[in-house]
Amino acid sequence: MIPIVKPFIPPSDDLMPALESVLYSGYIAQGDRVDFFEEKLRLYFNTNRLVTVNSGTSALHLALCLIGVSKGDEVISTPLTAEPTNTAILQTGAKIVWADVEPTTGLISVESVERLISDRTKAIMVVHYAGMVADMNSFSVLKQKYGIPIIEDCAHAFGAEYRNEKLGFYSDYAVYSFQAIKHITTIDGGLLIVNTEDDYERARKLRWFGLDKSTPRLENNIRESGYKYHMNNVNAEIGIIQMKYLERNVQRYIDNGNYFDKTLESVDGITTIDYSKETLPSYWLFTCLVENRESFIDHMNANGIACSTLHLRNDRHSVFGKKADLPGLDDFYSKFIHWGCGHWIDTADRQRIVEVVKSGW
Repeated sequence: MIPIVKPFIPPSDDLMPALESVLYSGYIAQGDRVDFFEEKLRLYFNTNRLVTVNSGTSALHLALCLIGVSKGDEVISTPLTAEPTNTAILQTGAKIVWADVEPTTGLISVESVERLISDRTKAIMVVHYAGMVADMNSFSVLKQKYGIPIIEDCAHAFGAEYRNEKLGFYSDYAVYSFQAIKHITTIDGGLLIVNTEDDYERARKLRWFGLDKSTPRLENNIRESGYKYHMNNVNAEIGIIQMKYLERNVQRYIDNGNYFDKTLESVDGITTIDYSKETLPSYWLFTCLVENRESFIDHMNANGIACSTLHLRNDRHSVFGKKADLPGLDDFYSKFIHWGCGHWIDTADRQRIVEVVKSGW
């Protein structure tokens, strides 16, 4: 079975000596390997204002804390995402207000978000779902108009770009995930990119109880209670080795995604995504719209190709309240489908996938 997602683990002769060195170094908590990993990420994203953490969910929660989101506030978000996007909001005590999505892409709708803004709106959560990139210029205009900070959830979109800039350039906060099956994995981990020096200094302390790691422990004075969200040297070392293969792996997702889009655009029963020309999607999942989806899933699975919607729309979970009235999402959710297009899909695999799709269902 060709899987939808699969971790990339570097060759053992590259990874294991580096891991062994860290494991027997006598220092496996947050230390110099975390610093070195962050330096590599600073070069990649062209910013000094970033901090690694132990998960993308922790990074989301930190962003919300930096904004000051709390009970009585509202955060506008999308139900089409992995659940941590929205459970992180619930952690603050704030209310989630569901925005609709564009029925052709599943990406959060700027027009829907603007209609929902109230005097209680404290933040807007923009998800770059499945590696697709939202219209960040329009959201930037919205931010300027209403003064509401934007958090970009880029967990699915490592390597994606908007107007030739890595995601996070147009917003106040950008969150990435290094969870097991993402474009780059540290087994578990995350990254928070911020826009101001004050937020950077706060995030650096909040991820480690409120302590300043650059100051000796006995000279610290906690002024704001923080969390145990820091990354450790073991996870960071995996990330350092992963970075050697990052460009090649991300490009494989993009190349495979482009191949599927091009070869399937005229196939009856398939509608490919109309990506904005201003974006470079990174295709964490290949996404398209299909007719007779259940028959399509059965057909693909019977031919050894895992195929699924993968994510339950979040407003179906009782923890988030009742199902929302979102016609754009209803339309998209009834048709969309995912299959894999990452590093594990070679040329023969992608040709076979296309042949199976074209054979009909």
